[in-house]
Amino acid sequence: MKILIIGGAGYIGSHVTREFLDRGHKVTVFDNLSSGLRMNLFSEAEFVHGTIMDYPGLLSVCRGMAGGKAFDAVVHLAAFKAVGESMEKPEKYSLNNINGTIHILNAMSESGIKYLVFSSSAAVYGSPEYLPIDEKHPLNPENYYGFTKLEIERIMEWYDKIKGMRFAALRYFNATGYDVKGRISGLEQNPQNLIPRVMEAAAGMRDKLMVFGDDYDTRDGTCIRDYIHVNDLATAHAVALDNISKNDKSLIVNLGSETGTTVLEILEAAKRISGRPIPYEITGRRPGDPGIVAASSKLAHELLGWKAENSDIDTMIRTIWDAYKKNGIRA
Repeated sequence: MKILIIGGAGYIGSHVTREFLDRGHKVTVFDNLSSGLRMNLFSEAEFVHGTIMDYPGLLSVCRGMAGGKAFDAVVHLAAFKAVGESMEKPEKYSLNNINGTIHILNAMSESGIKYLVFSSSAAVYGSPEYLPIDEKHPLNPENYYGFTKLEIERIMEWYDKIKGMRFAALRYFNATGYDVKGRISGLEQNPQNLIPRVMEAAAGMRDKLMVFGDDYDTRDGTCIRDYIHVNDLATAHAVALDNISKNDKSLIVNLGSETGTTVLEILEAAKRISGRPIPYEITGRRPGDPGIVAASSKLAHELLGWKAENSDIDTMIRTIWDAYKKNGIRA
């Protein structure tokens, strides 16, 4: 198939691009490089520098030189994703995430492209009302970023009903790690998640790590989160596209490892694998931080035959540390 991967130069997008290339698809990456990196591009994939906010330019790419359908499917990974920023700048997230996705859907509709794989988020659920979180869990986002992802899912459902466009919405939990074969090493820009910050502390790029709370009802008092290796996420995009194109039916699934890891367990694994001390300070809980978040990925197993194969803690930490070493951090 011919695939347009929007946001394909980013951290997750580059791994998704690699997965589709490995499976023999013809790939074009469309990215404005605001957070993506040229070093994450592959010679086998075409690259178009552009933005989803430029509708005429996006439409031109989707139509191709002949003015017809240039692609069989689109993979959309171009949303802004910083939770804190979304609460400070909802205008920015409204324009890029919601309006930008409408541009993608409209360009696909005008070009006759039927299939879309969308990078959604576990943020659509909000604080867990029960565990593990499955797809029937109430949808109650607690930040504007999560709200935009949920609104996008609802908009895609309408395009499915009205236009017959089929989508796969993949609700990620906590993505981490780097390509297990070492083919991608461009570091995520301004990372907001725990494990990259742990790596920065190990590498001496930050003085210490802040651990928010050690009095939760967990095995060591720190928060438990469900981490998933980025290669496992990439595989899910490919098998999700296979599913919706084969069955002509949209789907929404969680993508998680179904196992939880505490903050201190992450720290201990990172110290062991990096061989570095990792200074940290225990501070108070952050408002709204639940003690435990863990996914049920049963539906992804059933519909896609997918499971997390690289999401053990050692593989996640080892591959991300390898990426930091390739960027000049001495082991």
